[in-house]
Amino acid sequence: MSDNASSSLPAAAELHNTLAVSISGSGGTGAVTVGLILLDAVAKAGFYGVMNRSFGPQIRGGESAVMLHFSDRPIETLAEYSHVHLALDWLKFERFHDEIPLTSDSLVIYDNSREKPPGLVENTGATLIGVALQEAVRNLKGSRINMFALGILAQQIGLSLDTVEAALRKTLGKKGDEVVQQSLEAVKIGTTLVAETPYCRLPDWTPTDTPRWNISGNEACGLGALRGGLKLAAAYPITPATDIVEYLAPRIEQLGGHVLIAEDELAAMNMVIGGSFGGLPSMTATSGPGFALMTEAMGLAIASETPALVVTVMRGGPSTGIPTKSEQTDLNQVLYAFHGEAPHVVVAPLNVQEMVPISQWSLGLAEALQTLVVEVTDQHLGQCRAIIDPVPPQDFGLQRKTATPQEGAYRRYQLTEDAISPIAWPGMPDTQYTADGLEHTEVGVPSSMASDHSEQLAKRARKIAEFDYGDRWASLDLPPKTKTVVITWGSSYEAVRVAIDNLNADGANIGLIALRLLMPLQTDALQKHFKSKQVIVIEQNASGQLYHYLLSQNAIPVKAVSIAEAGPILFNPARVEHHLTACLENNQ
Repeated sequence: MSDNASSSLPAAAELHNTLAVSISGSGGTGAVTVGLILLDAVAKAGFYGVMNRSFGPQIRGGESAVMLHFSDRPIETLAEYSHVHLALDWLKFERFHDEIPLTSDSLVIYDNSREKPPGLVENTGATLIGVALQEAVRNLKGSRINMFALGILAQQIGLSLDTVEAALRKTLGKKGDEVVQQSLEAVKIGTTLVAETPYCRLPDWTPTDTPRWNISGNEACGLGALRGGLKLAAAYPITPATDIVEYLAPRIEQLGGHVLIAEDELAAMNMVIGGSFGGLPSMTATSGPGFALMTEAMGLAIASETPALVVTVMRGGPSTGIPTKSEQTDLNQVLYAFHGEAPHVVVAPLNVQEMVPISQWSLGLAEALQTLVVEVTDQHLGQCRAIIDPVPPQDFGLQRKTATPQEGAYRRYQLTEDAISPIAWPGMPDTQYTADGLEHTEVGVPSSMASDHSEQLAKRARKIAEFDYGDRWASLDLPPKTKTVVITWGSSYEAVRVAIDNLNADGANIGLIALRLLMPLQTDALQKHFKSKQVIVIEQNASGQLYHYLLSQNAIPVKAVSIAEAGPILFNPARVEHHLTACLENNQ
């Protein structure tokens, strides 16, 4: 049932044990469902993988695509090009032209009863195989085109039907047995629609029975917060952060906690402050525009020294911008958005794997320091799904310093040695105090005296600046002969790490510092690694926000180089290698 097929398909996966598959179609055609089942089937087969979603702001009725990258080793990078692409239709495919690179080594499978491949696809030189998918749907009652596509892809990458069936039952089981059986029949037929030899090298890899997690970054964030003792989450829905609350809702109540959906972002932040004031570890999740609306209340959390975790999942801006795609453009906002002197903590996980412990750490820091902690991720980190090794539970030993009943006036804002004052909650005997946004004395009485302001301002800053954050503040990979040090953060990390590994294999001697603790910046710890070395800062925004922040803190040499690229096209290792190679050549 195929046409235009090459008799000798290109050798797929010549890259080292990796395979890239992409699926595209109109919103609602089921491209994401195919991707989810395929990723889970690969996990059940014993391999690693990552799936990135791409869709338009209109979501249903717009365009939709998933890009998957599989390997026999842990992997969280995007592929340089798609080895196999399946188009459920070609409507608005041009919007994925940059995100789904196709080359003459790609195999493209499409429905030949609909639109022909667009010129931009034909011009890549990819091998094209047309399949009569609409005819297959007409011949099988109750079937959907995406299930035939799933069968085709399973056959082309060498997945067994057993693993696909197990993954399909897990994904579609709630729709009922009839839907599952019809889908399985379509998958089986799909495996017969393309007769050519399977295209991939999955069979050459070595499967394992070791259990692995299939988890998104937002789910990992929620899990980490629950492990940290989260008892209250309040939020107003916003893309791409809503998944966090959706993950928490059915789980937190089983642990004695609650999820509240607020009427707006400011209300959500005030609910978090109220819950925390009452003694519950609390958080909210939002994105750029929502974060902007919350900032007034965040200042209250800082002034009243109320623990609060805010997770912000960055997207393209300004305004509503590109809500469904990724960019590291809100760094300035999370650092500087607040009025007055507002010392706080800013933390950024580097990949899905560490979203669990870093989210737990973030909530713990808020509790231990009695302040606002902002955890910054982005659409890619939050909404991509990855197959990862299970993350074991950890104990960071971060808890509130709790007040005890005492004689005399309770000094809620006592000037202690570590600047952290024992905190009470409503109902605790002999610990009554007033907490609000006004400057105050040690006992919480509002005060406009310069001495009180100076003491309390210094207290709030000192407890954050002098806290021992340990070695978790950054990931350091600095070989002894390092000549060049690259600094990056967040979702740029994985592509930069792989690019440096590749260049070092050719003798480049490049070190990598990936920052997790962005505020307070560990300036002294950074500076000691830069003597007589070239320093390069890589980030996914147009203006070099991290680069300028590091310069302003005297953390990097003035001759440091900035590699700053706007999103929403994420870095892949090949593009980072290209940039770094140019920098190294210019520095010779």
